[in-house]
Amino acid sequence: MATTDLPNSRTEPDGSAVVRVLSYNVRSLRDDTAALARVITACAPDLVLVQEAPRFFRWRKKLARLAAASGQVLLTGGATAAGPAILCTLRATVERTEDVLLPLTPGLHRRGLATAVVRFGAARLGVVSCHLSLRADERYAQGGMLLDRLAGMGVEHAVAGGDLNERPGGRTFRLLADSLQDCRTAAPWGGEYTSTAADPHQRIDALFATRGVEVLGCGVPDGLPGVTGTDLRAATDHLPVLAALRIPA
Repeated sequence: MATTDLPNSRTEPDGSAVVRVLSYNVRSLRDDTAALARVITACAPDLVLVQEAPRFFRWRKKLARLAAASGQVLLTGGATAAGPAILCTLRATVERTEDVLLPLTPGLHRRGLATAVVRFGAARLGVVSCHLSLRADERYAQGGMLLDRLAGMGVEHAVAGGDLNERPGGRTFRLLADSLQDCRTAAPWGGEYTSTAADPHQRIDALFATRGVEVLGCGVPDGLPGVTGTDLRAATDHLPVLAALRIPA
């Protein structure tokens, strides 16, 4: 169970920033969106990396409505990134955004990346939300493209996260963890398993940070004040991953 000791967002005297980042597969908002908004709000994130955002009729309005209900604004992504999206609070100053469509394998879902560069005071951060393929070879290739995208963002510090469709022992998960910090491994906090919400038995959703970022805690916020098991089960079929990160100035 989570405790209340995950640090709150703040700006430090040296210009560094403590930032809360949430990664959440929302299953196209097909479940209880009020419960979903309550979970996000209780986590008090500065950034929300969304997977399976709505992609069809009025998708922008649906995503904006979720953002507004949970104290966020829509930063980028959604249908334009084939599902991944990024929400943020007004604490973030946005430098730029880009939605990236990954190569399409015939017969499989289109995949993409929602990316942004934001600042929290003097701290600058690259951000990527992803949802990787169900097929192992395509997933591994997408993991490499994610790392290439991070390397080309022109930022020293970055966070990437999403639904990897793979457990920590898998080849793609290891590829990412070899180049970046697996935030859950770096500073375990809260719960471990993210799938399914009704029967958590595997960790297939994760947050990763570049080496210069200090991970203060990361895990499923299953005991955080305001986050109930009822809401977690009703909101969507995945559990969220919440991390507190200190970003150098």
